[in-house]
Amino acid sequence: MQTSGKLMMQEARSLAHDRKKESSLSGKPGGHPITGTGPVFQHYQAAVQLLQQGKYDKALAAFEKLLPAAPAELLERSKMYINTCLRQLEKHNLTFLTPEENYDYAVSQLNTGYYEEAREQFNNILAAHPGADYALYGLALLDAMTGRTQDCLSNLGRAIELNPRNRLQARVDNDFQSMADDPRFTELLYPEVP
Repeated sequence: MQTSGKLMMQEARSLAHDRKKESSLSGKPGGHPITGTGPVFQHYQAAVQLLQQGKYDKALAAFEKLLPAAPAELLERSKMYINTCLRQLEKHNLTFLTPEENYDYAVSQLNTGYYEEAREQFNNILAAHPGADYALYGLALLDAMTGRTQDCLSNLGRAIELNPRNRLQARVDNDFQSMADDPRFTELLYPEVP
């Protein structure tokens, strides 16, 4: 089961921060910040461990079971982990009837800032449909937004080769604003200008 590196890094940092905080508050590693070690906190630790192992369905059930009895310190964290589990389960259960549906989903991920997930979806489209100019265009947008200049130029160039209308679209697309001062980008969009 492959997960987004970015998401897993954020979760790992969050878990490490929680452990450090819990340890410093209780005076001993793994102790509950208020009541010491107790069944609720042990249940929470077990749920976190399931999450770390990528067992999102089991972690989700464990966190949901914990909600009614969780103290305030664990309640918000548990809700956050429930959302993480739901996102991961949704991601792995996705099926698209057409490449265009997959593209729409990739764009929604891009627009909400889930860049690695968007990149994965664009690459999935290209793996199944190498001539999908719109997926290359989407990758070029993503590359521009994430500062990957050379990849942006390469993907946009290929998208334009496959469909010259992408050149016209890129000329008016504000998402390429970071590329505007690059002469290679200008040459790609306006090849007829000396």
